[in-house]
Amino acid sequence: MSGRIHSLESFGTVDGPGVRFVVFVQGCPMRCAYCHNPDTWAMNGGRMVEVSEIMEAYERNRSFYKDGGLTVTGGEPLLQVDFLIELFTEAKKRDIHTCIDTSGIVFKPNNTALIEKLDVLMKITDLVMLDIKHIDPEKHKELTSQPNDGILAFAQYLSDRDVPMWIRHVVVSGLTDDDEYLYKLGYFIGGLHNLKALDVLPYHTMGKPKYEKLGIDYKLKDVPAMSQKDVIEKKEVILNGIRKRREEEKE
Repeated sequence: MSGRIHSLESFGTVDGPGVRFVVFVQGCPMRCAYCHNPDTWAMNGGRMVEVSEIMEAYERNRSFYKDGGLTVTGGEPLLQVDFLIELFTEAKKRDIHTCIDTSGIVFKPNNTALIEKLDVLMKITDLVMLDIKHIDPEKHKELTSQPNDGILAFAQYLSDRDVPMWIRHVVVSGLTDDDEYLYKLGYFIGGLHNLKALDVLPYHTMGKPKYEKLGIDYKLKDVPAMSQKDVIEKKEVILNGIRKRREEEKE
């Protein structure tokens, strides 16, 4: 089976534990204001790549991945769930750690056909990195042009099936840094029982040149990058929400 792929990266260090082989899939329905990969949006871009080609590329540098593995990111990986099932099935035959970096946007609680496929996929997925853009429904739409109800439902789906999960949240000044919403985000996360890590990431401006090259207006061109000091403070707000939820559940 082939997948529609944007690019392959041999030595990823921010895409899960250890050094990883990273598959960037093509196509995404989200239009996040701070997206640094707008070149992955188009559904008909990229090239078709066979599972065998990816496995061959992985094996060429396998010794570097002994503490890492294979990550599929994007774009939105779950748009190509059948391809992921075949890719991860082959990866598990080779004892490769598998990770999906996703927004969860394709998840629909009433789509039984999709959930049946996800159930298969999750059994061969070692880690899901879920990026929650904003906890507030309306602000999420403003930020990404998409609703967040399916994303939050996907987080609960992963929790119910005990799939190891890292939550990621990008902090952007004036957009995603409000303490009220960060606390609510933490309170929601605190109800998930499969959380292995929380990555609170500072907004950066490294994607701006891509927008210029593609002729796309960059909505955040006047927004400064977030400092690491501010990110640490914002992460603590989220952690307070997590602690509160867990304290309540113990009562």
